[in-house]
Amino acid sequence: MTQAELRLCSLLLQEYFGEIVEKVGNSLLRTGPRPLRLLVGDTGLLPDQVKKALCVLLQHQLARFEPQPRGPVEYSALSGPILRLLRYPRYIYTAKSLYGDPGELLVEELLLHGHLAMSRAVSRVAERLSDSREDGKSLDYSEVSNAFVRLADTHFIQRCPMAPETPRDGEGAPPAVPSLAVPHRDMYVVPRLSLGGKGKRRRSCDEEEEGEHKAKRQKQEGGSPEDDGIYWQVNLERFHQHFRDQALVSAVSSRMDQTSSEVVRTMLRMSEVTTASGAAHTQPLSSNEIFRSLPAGYNIGKQVLDQYLALLADDPV
Repeated sequence: MTQAELRLCSLLLQEYFGEIVEKVGNSLLRTGPRPLRLLVGDTGLLPDQVKKALCVLLQHQLARFEPQPRGPVEYSALSGPILRLLRYPRYIYTAKSLYGDPGELLVEELLLHGHLAMSRAVSRVAERLSDSREDGKSLDYSEVSNAFVRLADTHFIQRCPMAPETPRDGEGAPPAVPSLAVPHRDMYVVPRLSLGGKGKRRRSCDEEEEGEHKAKRQKQEGGSPEDDGIYWQVNLERFHQHFRDQALVSAVSSRMDQTSSEVVRTMLRMSEVTTASGAAHTQPLSSNEIFRSLPAGYNIGKQVLDQYLALLADDPV
């Protein structure tokens, strides 16, 4: 890691999270993986301050922890995700262009908080959209919920890894350091929630404080949301895949013509959720599948499509 990258990471951490998080993150970037005790000594901060800073970094996927066979847990900062803070505005704008205002604000809320439960994200976005409406009408939760489902279906958001549940019979003590994981089959499955209602317009400070106390009382009384413990985060790799696909379509359009680029766009769209973001090629597609998936109103025959596919296959680039 160069000094310029280290300096940029420090500036980004300070701008987004403040001086304390910047000190902890900068220490980890300079020295590599370290246990909590050495991190406290290196930064000169109080142990509670270091712990809270680590919580912030972990919640935003900017750091990770790893248990050691002999010794305490070690923490390390991730320079790549920290540098991606520069792209947050582009992620948000892309979500807006694909899924409108609800998609934009959902991605913004998830990036702002690191991760959120679906019920919490939907309610926050519905309230923000209702507050910004000039006609004074409230936004139905279902509109925001539908945007959330579309983001998950296209893999722009995904579930956060979770610690395994502790057996209820009490057999076997939970590990000192949890191993976080999420089954791939569940990574993009949206829980079925009864999110009825509409977003409320912003209240006064006194009303907000009263509402927070009421929410705390409900939580203490056992009124947990239906998706309690299921958190979601932005899938940055999926956004990068989308940016790459856009660049490929633009390159084909410049090299050949608009029809060729539309064929490539269709192929990329068909395999966007079945192809790994770092894969060198898409899943195999037949010409019949591509022909049926071309945009409505794009009047080219099957024979013409086969000719375009042959030209694309023969192109050395």
